[in-house]
Amino acid sequence: MRLVRPSIEWEKEHQDYAAEWGSSRMVPSSYSLDGHESYKDYLNALATREKGNDHWLPSSNYFLVNDQDRVLAMVDIRHDLNDFLFNVGGHIGYSVRPSERRKGYATLILAEALKKCKKLKIDRVLVTCDEDNIGSANTILNNGGIEDKSFPEEDGNVKRRFWIENR
Repeated sequence: MRLVRPSIEWEKEHQDYAAEWGSSRMVPSSYSLDGHESYKDYLNALATREKGNDHWLPSSNYFLVNDQDRVLAMVDIRHDLNDFLFNVGGHIGYSVRPSERRKGYATLILAEALKKCKKLKIDRVLVTCDEDNIGSANTILNNGGIEDKSFPEEDGNVKRRFWIENR
């Protein structure tokens, strides 16, 4: 298993991963291919987003890939927090390919993301999940998460917020 950066060589795997999500909103949103004319356009937009612009803060994105070069999971690491990320998104957003869930990959990609956060000198990492996402809450707890006050969104969804000491 290894983390790799999105690049043109991962186009087909990324498209297959997105197809498994179907019409539901891609998580993390930085991996959505919607609205891009080509994969090169997507990569250019991702590079711009990673540098930080408008409401996007600097970030790093990685695929978790197995030895057969299959993308199993994706992670978006935000280098800082704004009000939205403090309440809803956190430092780390991740997802696991639907056909690969319940195999430990969420716990693994979060652990790998925490290593990247350490290199970025993010010592206290915020990770969030929807209130009804018990699997994600357990993943965060398995990586040392300590639950903080939840945040109710305007649409009624409640975000559970966890801090992980990453020293």
